[in-house]
Amino acid sequence: MSFAEQLSRLQAFLDADDLHEEALDYVAAHGYLTALSICPEKVEPREWIDALFSEPPHYRSDEERDDIEATLIQLQAHIARQLASDDEPEVPCDLDLGEVPDDSDLRGWCIGFMEGVFLRESVWFDDAEDEVSELLLPIMVGSGLFDEQPEFAEIARDRDLVDSMVDQIPELLTALFLLCNAPDEKPALLKPRPH
Repeated sequence: MSFAEQLSRLQAFLDADDLHEEALDYVAAHGYLTALSICPEKVEPREWIDALFSEPPHYRSDEERDDIEATLIQLQAHIARQLASDDEPEVPCDLDLGEVPDDSDLRGWCIGFMEGVFLRESVWFDDAEDEVSELLLPIMVGSGLFDEQPEFAEIARDRDLVDSMVDQIPELLTALFLLCNAPDEKPALLKPRPH
């Protein structure tokens, strides 16, 4: 089975209605795995898989469980390779919160990403708290999780500002990855890329 076929099967599994209500759907799981791929500390698959589902899903068989978990691990490795490459990381949805942000896939992706951050929150901010906070801001805004806080509520009211912030997410992911995983290479962001 090709990786694309495995992914479509994973997507159908994660988007099904019979998972726990706090389990992440496919787009949110992608955000979550992206955060785990950037996280300065490796989180073991058993821990993050259990957290992703909130409670164990009702698999049809041990084989299905093994396939789903293996595909999640492969997807995380795929995302990590993308982040480490020179290509801009892919986000599996439009970079747009639309008219009803709570219904948008991007909101789900950002919430998933923040769930990944919360899994190891202290580690994220250990070395470069200000830079990490600044780079995470568009994802935090996109998630809507912080809208109760006055400064976030103010940003959320400015739709143009929010749109321009969420447009930057792919390049911010690369910057976050370098900051958290290759701190000595920060100047590389400023060097012109060879064509």
